[in-house]
Amino acid sequence: MNHHIRTPDWVKDAIFYQIFPDRFAASDQLPKPYALEGWDSPPTTHGYKGGDLLGVVERLDYIASLGVNAIYFNPIFQSASNHRYHTHDYFRIDPLLGGNRVFRQLLDRAHTMGIRVVLDGVFNHASRGFFQFSDIAESGTASPYIDWFSIYDMPLQPYDESEPPQYAAWWGLHALPKFNTNNPAVREFLWNVGERWIEYGIDGWRLDVPNEIEDPEFWREFRRRVKRANPEAYICGEIWGDARAWLQGDQFDSVMNYLFTAAAIGFFIGDHADQALIEGVGYHPVPSLSAEGMAQTVEGLLALYDPEVTAVQFNLLGSHDTARFLSIARGDVSALELATLFQMTYPGTPCIYYGDEIGMTGGKDPGARGSFPWSRPGAWNHDLLDYVKRTAALRHAHPALRHGRYRTLYAANRCYSFERANDHETLVVAFNASHQPQRMRIELLSGQLQPRFGTNHAYNVHEGEVTLELPARSGAVWQLESQWVFN
Repeated sequence: MNHHIRTPDWVKDAIFYQIFPDRFAASDQLPKPYALEGWDSPPTTHGYKGGDLLGVVERLDYIASLGVNAIYFNPIFQSASNHRYHTHDYFRIDPLLGGNRVFRQLLDRAHTMGIRVVLDGVFNHASRGFFQFSDIAESGTASPYIDWFSIYDMPLQPYDESEPPQYAAWWGLHALPKFNTNNPAVREFLWNVGERWIEYGIDGWRLDVPNEIEDPEFWREFRRRVKRANPEAYICGEIWGDARAWLQGDQFDSVMNYLFTAAAIGFFIGDHADQALIEGVGYHPVPSLSAEGMAQTVEGLLALYDPEVTAVQFNLLGSHDTARFLSIARGDVSALELATLFQMTYPGTPCIYYGDEIGMTGGKDPGARGSFPWSRPGAWNHDLLDYVKRTAALRHAHPALRHGRYRTLYAANRCYSFERANDHETLVVAFNASHQPQRMRIELLSGQLQPRFGTNHAYNVHEGEVTLELPARSGAVWQLESQWVFN
């Protein structure tokens, strides 16, 4: 354990909800442009649906009813794209979303309800509409901002995609000029953005592609500025693989835990996964996992980082950058239910991608960015919604699920069980990922079990051994009496 690592305490008790602002909710109280796509029409790469932040304010009671107490927003700054990763102005909330005034209203209302707010920070690249870049395009080598970006030749070609852009751009995309973060003025500008919005009242940053700023000192200073403004601010980086280099206590608090995502897909969906929806995504390849393989994978993940980091890892089942979990599972709701129960009982911070709780489906971008069907409650899977709410309530009710130790108890025959325990309570979590009823036998000394989730799951005790009986494709949680001791 690295004793100098400290992560925000509130995150350890948080359940996040990820919102893609253009697609979550649109308020009738804000004027809209005419050229919007129909809300319930399929999402497209460039089309706008008209979602806004006042719509989120109006749905905060719904969000809270899920057991959610934190929101992660995809970018909300002024931009010329529906996803807003093409930032024009880092100090102005996009007017289509309601502007700074509505964001102030949202932030205050959320905080009054005990809901934290984390924003998406896109600091690796800007957009063609970013003022300093526009000045270079207009003024050429005379621009005072010429060294804010890496310029190869003049004239720039920001819009003619048949020609090279003549500047460093993210993945070569003309629309996304990459900042020259070796420039002290650029560094100061970006650090100031990070600091200013924390001072404004946001609770943290999710950092877009931070690995592409290959400069640890840049992120160390970013952390110093952010933590100086609010020591409890949360910093989560988008790193898809092993992130140990960024998680030593001097850069990020956590990363988006796609290693967890891949494990959940591999075990709870397994061979049934739609590989076409996994290929080309950052966590590919995703092998099918046996129970033994799942146990080994989980033990590896838990050993990868300091426990203080593991306790705030951003554990997600899907995001705007992946196909939806239910689509990868080819519509198998049991896979999503099992994965959700696992997510809510596993160390770290769970995040629900908006609409997953009602069974929204969608393939890779733009498919996973569909509009929330508020006007079509018949399209909701209400049983799944209830299941998600109950798993969140379970997590909130038991501190051991948020702060307790983790120990594997059983892994065989597509069944996996583990213990979460602290000094005051011990819980047994068990999964049967197979398609037939199964029994798990775990050695013990004495005691009784109290069901806490999955009331149709039975157990028997005989001669120092407990047998857990689980129906096909089901999960359950029991609480142990204090005298129970597992071998």
